[in-house]
Amino acid sequence: MQPATIPLFFCVLVALFWCNFQSCVARDTITINSSLPDNGTTLVSAGKIFELGYFYPNNNINGGRYVGIWYHKLRPRTVVWVANRNAPLLNQSGFFVIDEDGNVKLLDEHGDSHFHTNLVSSNLVYRTLKLLDSGNLALIDGQSGKYLWQSFAEPTDTFLPGMKMDEKLNLRSWKDYDDPANGEYTFHQDQDNGVHKIMKGSVQYWRSDQSGSSELPLSVAAMLSNSSSKLNPSAYNASGRLLMNSSGEIQFYSLEQDVWSLIWSEPSDVCSVFNPCGNFGSCNIRNGSLNCQCLQGFVLVSPETYSTGCRRMLAICTSKPDTFLFLVSMEVVKPEIVSAGADSEDTCRKECLRNCKCQAYYYSAGNKGRSGTNNAEAGCLIWTSMITNLRDYKGGGLNLNLSIRVAGSSTATVNNSNQPEAPILQSIKPSMNRETVIIVTTVIAVVLLAGSFSSFFFTRRILAKRKESKEIILGNATPYLEDSERQAEDLVNEDDKIVDVPYFSLESILAATDNFSDANKLGHGGFGPVYKAMFPGEKELAVKRLSSHSGQGMVEFRNEVVLIAKLQHRNLVRLLGYCIKGSERILLYEYMPNKSLDTFIFDQERHILLDWNMRYDIILGIARGLLYLHHDSRLRIIHRDLKTSNILLDKEMNPKISDFGLARVVEGKETEANTMKVVGTYGYMSPEYAIEGLFSIKSDVFSFGVIILEIISGKRTTGFYHSEEALSLLGYAWRLWQERNAMELVDKKLLESCNGAEVMKCINIGLLCVQEDPSDRPAMPNVVIMLSRETTTLPSPNQPAYVARRRISGTSSLSSKAETSSMNRMTISVEEGR
Repeated sequence: MQPATIPLFFCVLVALFWCNFQSCVARDTITINSSLPDNGTTLVSAGKIFELGYFYPNNNINGGRYVGIWYHKLRPRTVVWVANRNAPLLNQSGFFVIDEDGNVKLLDEHGDSHFHTNLVSSNLVYRTLKLLDSGNLALIDGQSGKYLWQSFAEPTDTFLPGMKMDEKLNLRSWKDYDDPANGEYTFHQDQDNGVHKIMKGSVQYWRSDQSGSSELPLSVAAMLSNSSSKLNPSAYNASGRLLMNSSGEIQFYSLEQDVWSLIWSEPSDVCSVFNPCGNFGSCNIRNGSLNCQCLQGFVLVSPETYSTGCRRMLAICTSKPDTFLFLVSMEVVKPEIVSAGADSEDTCRKECLRNCKCQAYYYSAGNKGRSGTNNAEAGCLIWTSMITNLRDYKGGGLNLNLSIRVAGSSTATVNNSNQPEAPILQSIKPSMNRETVIIVTTVIAVVLLAGSFSSFFFTRRILAKRKESKEIILGNATPYLEDSERQAEDLVNEDDKIVDVPYFSLESILAATDNFSDANKLGHGGFGPVYKAMFPGEKELAVKRLSSHSGQGMVEFRNEVVLIAKLQHRNLVRLLGYCIKGSERILLYEYMPNKSLDTFIFDQERHILLDWNMRYDIILGIARGLLYLHHDSRLRIIHRDLKTSNILLDKEMNPKISDFGLARVVEGKETEANTMKVVGTYGYMSPEYAIEGLFSIKSDVFSFGVIILEIISGKRTTGFYHSEEALSLLGYAWRLWQERNAMELVDKKLLESCNGAEVMKCINIGLLCVQEDPSDRPAMPNVVIMLSRETTTLPSPNQPAYVARRRISGTSSLSSKAETSSMNRMTISVEEGR
């Protein structure tokens, strides 16, 4: 090589190195000459707090792609802003750019715009779009540094620290959990009085001043006013966010150790919405349901009525003296008049009577009577407008004994005193005459008698409908066969407590599955075949039919009905019905259009549909479902047959644990038990269970660890065979881990999309879960924490069980050791896809 060519060659190498370096470094800016293509690249803020890119909302791959901002590397993904919320990219590629006219646009491959900033100004060449550590996406004039446009001024459903709530800014909910389009709820600040409101369409749904308990917490008020710097740091969490959710609640979340905690939410119950019982109606929460107490029976009213049955009270000055209804311990809106000059209740009452607009009053004597002196707390509160949002006191609000003004001809009072019974009517001044007492007493007696008869017939009707609704045949009830009814009643009654699971007739199931046709067959599991069923109203269900040679019978069938009926979690499958007739045992579940996890990760074509982010979310979802079973549900459940074919995927690819026929309940705080019959699936069973019949929550942890390694590798634990050393999948993973070459375990199709640090963390957790000694395995709360946190130092695993692969005959137990050391009987499920 000639000396003159060396500098040129060196420059080329430097240039190539610089280009590669630039492509590997996360950028936070788009310039007039660059774009963000829809190829997996993202913008990441300088402090690696927020990220902007293309995404599927909650992994709903059928709803189109969006450009949005979310917290960088926080799982599950928390989206705080969406550019094209009403114009998704459907089967199109996108380009997020600063266009020639200086506007930020989202263009599809045909050049059509899905988002536009609608700006007109000069100096286009100096514009840059930058993602800031605050979560704000700003279009900046490079010469003046001025923000020409910013996402903080046009939020979607989330309010972040640094934003400022004013009359121009609105938060609008998503349409649904997985649809960012404009929903029906908006949150804004009233420009006249600064009150914060939720609107449902054009109707007021909630407001911050409707009662004392609805007032904003200090941290929320500070964030909305952008005045957090004036507060003590302990009173404000800079990692908080305010969400207007699709269900109509405004919610404040705080980020603690990479996990979101719900701190505050309104409306907190049905009585917290705006004026739920109408004007002069009192709202009471009884057993979680809305209960309204109306006052129209004791006031002069106009003909105008409300949907609640409560009528509007008119302020009418008449020649007859007015009196008051006395309501004990009520939450109420703030008064219009505060008079500190009143020195007694009588003075306050007279002041209300002198004011024709006065609707109610409250008198506070302050500390008088305890210390013998008056203080500033004494005074008279007067309401001159309609009394709205009246409710029994629930704690934390404006708790008053309220006196409601009524016309002189009305003489009753209400003593509600927070009792669950209906209000007690009492006679107060002016006293009733004898005829009035007789009339009132007669009316009350008639009402009580009518109520008793109504209650009796209502109860009879409910009982009749309960029996009638147990059988569903294409929407029409038909008689039971006697043996089916007896078996059904025996099944769903446990310790005299009815398990509320609908009973479906065999005829309706045959019609919905086309007589269990092969065309409707979804798969086959240890219990038996599973079919897709279409019921009236386009309702799709999955029907699982007990096979005569499955080895499972009435005990497992009943176990599944009783257990799942008592469990409610987003990562557990929902049981929707059952059927018993003759030898038929049938279970009906919510339909999972994406079938089971094993149909994806072990399929040579479909496994590429699950990128790393989706697999990570599935791992985290399974972990949360197990956490609920082991620690958070009313019952402590050990599944005993956790495997990839028992993890079902809904339309958003959310995992749901299914098949509870082999599950067991352990009492109280117990975490383990033993059995004389070992059941489960080879490859997923922990050694202490397979050999000694000891099962515990750590048995499920072992199975979960196997599933993690299967999800990462794309290989079955039961079919894996490494010819060099006859290693099992666990043994192969352990060898790679010891050689510090664990990334070799990863499915080759994942290498482009995977996050190396997350993969290594999951392999580490998987190996911790499959350790031979149960006491070494982590419990599920620790597993969820390890998965959720971005930076966590994990312990090193010990050697797992089943390092060497052993071939098992169809009838033998797991090993010769099992034969000699255990007398347990074993049932091994054959793992087949659905």
